[in-house]
Amino acid sequence: MTEKQLYEVVRTYGEFELRRYPSHVVAEVVVRASFEDAGNAAFRTLAGYIGGRNRSARTIAMTAPVVQRESETIAMTSPVVQRETTEQGEYAVSFVLPSTVTLETAPVPTSPEVTLHERPTALAAARRYRGRWTEASFKRHRAVLDRAVRAAGLIPVGPPRWARFDPPLVPAPLRRNEVVQDLDESG
Repeated sequence: MTEKQLYEVVRTYGEFELRRYPSHVVAEVVVRASFEDAGNAAFRTLAGYIGGRNRSARTIAMTAPVVQRESETIAMTSPVVQRETTEQGEYAVSFVLPSTVTLETAPVPTSPEVTLHERPTALAAARRYRGRWTEASFKRHRAVLDRAVRAAGLIPVGPPRWARFDPPLVPAPLRRNEVVQDLDESG
């Protein structure tokens, strides 16, 4: 069974769950592609890393979800970037590594395209949905999440993430997806 990223449900709202994610390590590739093609563009490189293309030649179990977000350079210059699906953008696509892997124990990538990052503990809102992997669907659920988060008096920080849990062989209506938005905890 594929390990899923750990989190604690802090509270359940009508449109989303408020979650606490522990710190975790990701292997990440930044690609220039359309929103819908970014995951495929990064997948082979990331799969190579966990498949043993690293300095230790060690394999790492695949986990879920695969996470995609706007690259930080784009997100810093424009908090909301509107693109058509056919237009290319810069996206960071990440594999969440198993919970037993730390930044110190993760094998060093041999590909310069793969970088390892430790994501800190975070409070986030997550909206789960089923369906096809489309930009339109992501944007629709992102808008619902944004409205619900603000209505709950919570403050979004940074760009939202798109989390995909199922392989492409799963029929589209059954695919689990999420929009995940980090929240300001200072208030």
